[in-house]
Amino acid sequence: MYEYLQVLESRLFSEGLHTLGEVPNDEKMNQYLQAYLSENNSLEATNKLEIELEIKTLLIRTDEEITNLLRGLNGEYIPPAPGGDLLRDGTGVLPTGRNIHALDPYRMPSPAAYERGREIARKIIAQHLQEHQSYPETVAVMLWGLDAIKTKGESLGILLELVGAEPIKEGTGRVVRYDLKPLAEVGHPRIDVLANLSGIFRDSFVNVIELIDDLFQRAADIKEPETENFIRKHSLALQDRGVSNPTARLFSNPSGDFGSLVNDRVVDSNWESGDELGNTWRDRNVFSYGRNDKGAARPEVLNELLQKCDRIVQEIDSVEYGLTDIQEYYANTGGLKQAAEQKRGKKVATSFVESFSKNTTPRKLEDLLRMEYRTKLLNPKWANAMADGGSGGAYEISQRMTALIGWGGTADFTDEWVYNQAADTYALDAEMAEKLRQANPEAFRNIVGRMLEANGRGFWQPDADKLQKLRDLYQLTDEKIEGVEIS
Repeated sequence: MYEYLQVLESRLFSEGLHTLGEVPNDEKMNQYLQAYLSENNSLEATNKLEIELEIKTLLIRTDEEITNLLRGLNGEYIPPAPGGDLLRDGTGVLPTGRNIHALDPYRMPSPAAYERGREIARKIIAQHLQEHQSYPETVAVMLWGLDAIKTKGESLGILLELVGAEPIKEGTGRVVRYDLKPLAEVGHPRIDVLANLSGIFRDSFVNVIELIDDLFQRAADIKEPETENFIRKHSLALQDRGVSNPTARLFSNPSGDFGSLVNDRVVDSNWESGDELGNTWRDRNVFSYGRNDKGAARPEVLNELLQKCDRIVQEIDSVEYGLTDIQEYYANTGGLKQAAEQKRGKKVATSFVESFSKNTTPRKLEDLLRMEYRTKLLNPKWANAMADGGSGGAYEISQRMTALIGWGGTADFTDEWVYNQAADTYALDAEMAEKLRQANPEAFRNIVGRMLEANGRGFWQPDADKLQKLRDLYQLTDEKIEGVEIS
């Protein structure tokens, strides 16, 4: 318990909203420095002082965000800069407000990303061995575009280690092939992979997609025992059933379209059961991509991969936006989890690695959700900072209440203490409630409405008095928004 409390206490989170062009005050400046130095605690004292001075100097230039915005609007030149995160990528990402660029897709993964991805994959395999005394046959890996850009391809490194492959480069340093390593060097069976591509990854890394597709074809063709090569095992089984393109492993949304639409249904409260959300995810991600497939529907292959999916793994690339902050995580990873569990008839373990930290240990979905809710939504410091953010802050709180419903629908996350404390913090505290309602009435109505929805769906059973107070509060807010005079 003591160690867990220490983790919570030291956990980083984004405090409030950033105002464009606003230079951090002394308190926030020190928070940046503490966060950076805690991730780089091996630095010599002299180096620490130099880096502190450099970071402070660069953060003072945050007002250049306004300058460069005006330059852009005026059609003038904006200095380029690499995109990334201060904690992970260092001071080169500062000052902010410049024209950020990504990475060369022909050099992905970078050597460091490949090694870190390998380490994560080995830990995933070790966790599964410890829990089940057997290797996972299929692991779903989420390949998201912005994650790949920020980490220079760590998620791709995870996939390559699972399959037992490595990048091969030409003389210029460009990756031209992902080559299978001998099984003796791999140290574990070749794990089959369901690669779920975000729309940005699908459209930005066509060369990578074609190389991965080629890798899976060769992994299925190589003459190895099926007990040591699950890709071959599953592909041959599909081939025996007459399924076309049995080595298809990269699935995404329809060509030119984006999103699983799971979040649309959650936002609109247009769903009755988790099964519906899983079906929505599956219907939107049945499209295969590779050297020949450019969005061909392959339901037989996808369903087989889902039925054999033992684990799901994903990276979180930002300290600012985690599982509980935006709709995309439950809509995609949660939707995949729900779809896989339908096919398997049992729970599918889901793990996340926070790529902004040096720690590569995969955390279980449920544990990370609880940690995030304790350090963000239910943290008075976070709550007050968001409430002080006016309309935007109220909107952010509202978004997180919607995401809480989404995780309930896709992953059966229904810890009642989260709803109880959220109700006490944002709705039943009269001062906080009035502050949020004045700042953004629609957002406040959604906050209270999601609490009532959770009760209606059986996620949360508050006492009768608390429930009635929430109903009255919702009605009052709704009437004020609609302009109804209250006598």
